[in-house]
Amino acid sequence: MRILQLCNKPPYPPIDGGSKAMHNLTRGLLAAGHEVKVLCISTPKQPLIPAELPQEYVEQTGIEGVFVDTTVNIVDAFTDLVTADNYNISRFFSPDMDIRLIRLLSEEKFDVVQLESLFMTPYIPTLRRYTNARIVLRSHNLEHVIQERIATGEKNFLKRPYRRFLAKQLEEYEMAVLDRVDGVAAISPSDAEHFMAHGTRTPVVTIPFGVEPAEYNVAPSRPTAHPGFFHLGSMDWLPNEEGIRWLLESVWPRVVRKRPKARLHLAGNKMPADLMAMELPGLTVKGRVKNAITFMASHQVMLVPLFSAGGMRVKIIEGMAMGKAIISTHIGAEGIDHTDGKNILLAKNATEFLEHILALHDAPEKAVELGEAARELVQSRYSDQRIVQDLIAFYKQLLKA
Repeated sequence: MRILQLCNKPPYPPIDGGSKAMHNLTRGLLAAGHEVKVLCISTPKQPLIPAELPQEYVEQTGIEGVFVDTTVNIVDAFTDLVTADNYNISRFFSPDMDIRLIRLLSEEKFDVVQLESLFMTPYIPTLRRYTNARIVLRSHNLEHVIQERIATGEKNFLKRPYRRFLAKQLEEYEMAVLDRVDGVAAISPSDAEHFMAHGTRTPVVTIPFGVEPAEYNVAPSRPTAHPGFFHLGSMDWLPNEEGIRWLLESVWPRVVRKRPKARLHLAGNKMPADLMAMELPGLTVKGRVKNAITFMASHQVMLVPLFSAGGMRVKIIEGMAMGKAIISTHIGAEGIDHTDGKNILLAKNATEFLEHILALHDAPEKAVELGEAARELVQSRYSDQRIVQDLIAFYKQLLKA
């Protein structure tokens, strides 16, 4: 099968959840014997740098990047607000990208065009004109749900109405897109249910984030005197920053008052300056780390305090693959086939989060048990091989329709 993968940012190097989700699927499709052509947007924030790409990857994918300035422009955002266009989406459309897409589709034939995220849907009209391939939306998140949750937690009363308007606008766009594609590959069961509840006739399937478990082989976990707690995530993503500020304000001071030896390690790209300079007992802030796996391997318990995310948290799957115990909010664990108390610990509020941290601090053997069960879950449910098999089966159904 020949697949054109249209990405809203470079899938390589896989440095954040979105790029990892794209890259792992590319890798899995190639390993299964399919042909994949990658065409991506190169952004100011995440540029495609050809010289830094592995030669084998370039040869296998023929990856190309077209620069698109996706930087938020206040004037354009206000104009779209007045005209009811969706600036969050429209800023990813570029005539240069459109022209390259037209030329590519005129030269090559594909069975499936895989749109990575809602942000690539502005190119659907061009795809309909220049190819007969099935168009599938690979939905990484329900974008309007994220905005709704951010709006609910927004403390600035001036921003709150705008965020709610943006969420409503995104929902209308997101639901309208359902009828413009041939299929939807949702990243979580809850997202798939949301799409189907809309009443669409478009086929929807759940294709979660996957990993190659062998890449996360680490030394067997052993109980330590007191496990180290950590969080790893890009801090230029608002839900991550929101969650960490809550953790540091509402939970961690209570932890160290009760357990002075407790240690929390924070790492992530674009760490805010005030967090880098923050001095709290037991807290270490590193900002960006060179190797995420090495960082995770050096600590025992992952904290995921998310309140406005959607879709599926890549870092939780990676942490589970490494045999780490996870403490998360219910929203953070959405989309993952978990069992609270067996392979993850979930908290509804600051007090429950605190209780879980204290419990693992005092009983490190429990952290080891949770981590082992989490790794078993990833091996059985979230391996690349299984996920690619499900995706290809879905594509074959669409091609027969």
